[in-house]
Amino acid sequence: MAPFLRVAMASWLCGTALFTAVPLRAQQGADLSIRLQQALNADDNSQQLEALMVPEKAEALADRFRRFTDRFPETRWAVSAGQPLSDGRQTFSLGVSGTRQQDGLSYSFQAQQQLALSLENGLIADQEVLNDQSVLTSASKPLPISLLIPDTVLTGSRYDVDVVVDEPLGKSLLAGGLISVTPQQVLEQKSPDIQLEPLGGGGLFKSVQAPFQPGSQVWAALLVHPDGIVTVSKRVQVVNDRSKLRP
Repeated sequence: MAPFLRVAMASWLCGTALFTAVPLRAQQGADLSIRLQQALNADDNSQQLEALMVPEKAEALADRFRRFTDRFPETRWAVSAGQPLSDGRQTFSLGVSGTRQQDGLSYSFQAQQQLALSLENGLIADQEVLNDQSVLTSASKPLPISLLIPDTVLTGSRYDVDVVVDEPLGKSLLAGGLISVTPQQVLEQKSPDIQLEPLGGGGLFKSVQAPFQPGSQVWAALLVHPDGIVTVSKRVQVVNDRSKLRP
């Protein structure tokens, strides 16, 4: 099995501890996005990241980041500040791309994440993952796919988790599987065991049910194609208020 989800879906920054947070101002958000991007791309990135966080969080987050960069040493990060939330927290969009060589195969990794951050005495004290998805592929040539998975859903509702291969498969066979990933697996960067089955119609199409309590679901999908392996992860926020649904 490919080193699936050991990249932690770029979720090394999604700590779960709660702090009393000071809302970020717009200028603080812009300044922090620059400093965070510089730290992530620095040669001594672990130390640079620790310097941006409250001491109680710094060591654990930096350790998860080191494990990620050990597996994907060639990574580049892009950070931009977004619109603040109604509670005053500033949002940030993170993008990461990386490569890895293992067992004679070349893996490439792409991920996007949206975070809400708060400061405590000028340091990152609290982070909430608003959106998170990643694609890891060993394909010898690009296999374009589309993730047709909502960012937010209502509690108890049914919704579709579709991973679509964008180009015709011809006579090629496709196998795949889907599994829900536990928060502990995400935190510990553990790879789930995904059972494969033959797929038709050019992708993976599943109807799933959201939990009856607000929170999030993380889905992991695996596609096996004659040209290689594609693994996908996606976090879906589960809300109990229609006004919180995002298109």
